[in-house]
Amino acid sequence: MKFEIGQKDFLLNGKPFKIISGAVHYFRIVPEYWHKTLYNLKAMGCNTVETYIAWNLHQPKPNEFNFNGRADLVKFLQIAQELGLYVILRPTPYICAEWEFGGLPAWLLTIPNIHLRQNDPIFLEQVDHYFSKLLSMVTPYQITEGGNILMMQIENEYGSFGNDKSYLRAIRSLMQKYAVNVPLFTSDGAWQNALEAGALIEDDILPTGNFGSRSNENLDELQRYFDNHQKSYPLMCMEFWDGWFNRWKEPVITREPRDLVDCVKALLDRASINFYMFQGGTNFGFWNGCSARLDTDLPQVTSYDYDAPVREWGEPSEKYYLLQQLLATYPDASEINEPILPEIVAYPTLSLQNEVSLFSTLERISKYSESPITQTMEDLGHYYGYVLYRAKPKVYSDEIKLRIYQCRDRVQVFNDYQKVATQYQHEIGHEIMLKTPNDEFQLDLLVENMGRVNYGGKLLSPTQRKGIAAGVVLDLHFHTGWQQYAIDFEKLDKIDFSSASDPQTPSFYEFNLTLDQEPKDTFIDTSELGKGVILVNGENLGRYWNEGPTCYLYLPAPLLHKGDNKIIIFETEGIRPETLKFSDRPIYKQLDSKNL
Repeated sequence: MKFEIGQKDFLLNGKPFKIISGAVHYFRIVPEYWHKTLYNLKAMGCNTVETYIAWNLHQPKPNEFNFNGRADLVKFLQIAQELGLYVILRPTPYICAEWEFGGLPAWLLTIPNIHLRQNDPIFLEQVDHYFSKLLSMVTPYQITEGGNILMMQIENEYGSFGNDKSYLRAIRSLMQKYAVNVPLFTSDGAWQNALEAGALIEDDILPTGNFGSRSNENLDELQRYFDNHQKSYPLMCMEFWDGWFNRWKEPVITREPRDLVDCVKALLDRASINFYMFQGGTNFGFWNGCSARLDTDLPQVTSYDYDAPVREWGEPSEKYYLLQQLLATYPDASEINEPILPEIVAYPTLSLQNEVSLFSTLERISKYSESPITQTMEDLGHYYGYVLYRAKPKVYSDEIKLRIYQCRDRVQVFNDYQKVATQYQHEIGHEIMLKTPNDEFQLDLLVENMGRVNYGGKLLSPTQRKGIAAGVVLDLHFHTGWQQYAIDFEKLDKIDFSSASDPQTPSFYEFNLTLDQEPKDTFIDTSELGKGVILVNGENLGRYWNEGPTCYLYLPAPLLHKGDNKIIIFETEGIRPETLKFSDRPIYKQLDSKNL
């Protein structure tokens, strides 16, 4: 097989070929469902699958790599090949994707003088180390080597971040160093400034556009960019946004299916397409990203449903069937078939079995450290989730003023185990009065990292260092002498549920789901909970928050098994769940929906 970028068309074995692709992020779907997802992609009419590669997933620590479970990229590529799908691979250091820190590993923030996404030897050294491991695994699947990867991306929407062409060329050189030999491309917003800043058209690298509406207008802009540089390439929308992502406290965003199909037809009559997303999936664990704002950043919800043609839980939507009808009219589309449908049940309500206060079992599930001043999560080597900061000041008055400086993202303040206040982003730094009757007291600060930004200039902001950066002021002085407990959610099997419980404090609650048949997909109803995370058999399903709009966590059947299944809720808001409810459909808070 031979794939080329012609002057007007993509060429497959010398013949014009329209790429009809859909985005599937392997890391947002359990591996047991990759085959079903990719089968449904092909059954809709797509001939190609596109995926980002998340650096922070694959290199969680500087000298530690992960290619297992949801990180088993090679298995994903193999399944695509077995199904006869081509692949567009985006192995760039930065991916955006509404993913934690845009895919950049948080440990990069501990490296002195590093400049992210720039032609900086310190940053490029880390990219080189990563590529040396990653690319050796994927290059055997290039179409030039008998595989199914058609092309790869150099950088992602770089024109919305910088214009350092020397950096783009450095990334290209690293890819070539590790035997990437398929055609390369860049993708940017389809306006002239973004394309001029982020593309490498002068080096004959294919520029593509990202947009989700006004197809002809955006394609005209992309063509104008080609014409301005006296170049001729096939037109392609690398991200055609068929829906949108959601953030906490904001209404669900949807897109009218017929409007989508009309825009897709206008695009396909002139260009190739990659549907972003085909199936969005789930931000399991602490992997959700965050939208940058001037003051208060806006974290994304756990669901990455995206209002895509296939929903988070694998159910084809109206968009899917309408697109099937449209794609069937194009000769390069795959054969249309009936999709595989999910099986979803609502399990019986469970009763609470065990409970314990975080404070009672803290030492058993945390990594402990001491320091004169507070350390950030990055400095503690604990990049995601929660850290509890503890001090035992001696005071000489009935009350004392507390202020916390440079803390991200949300902090709960406890005075001798009694919650005094919760502060979130713009509130942090405001004065809190503590009752302290002339004696030593215990001050506990539970800080949650709610997700680093995934887009824009704030990638370089000090606000992306989580935990308490500057320190804690009591009266008018910074307090010295801190104990730090980095809560490790992989140690929850060590929880001592025989210790004291106190529902008014952050607590763990245990339930048991016993199944005598093969498991089915379900949803955990979080509408009566406050804020926290839920783990099933040790797997972190992600965050919930009663602020909405989502009031559920999707629980795929492969995370369950016949027999007993342990479900642990970490609830931070003082709400004691006496029961745990399930649903056979997603649950949303009644906020006004928003259409694109």
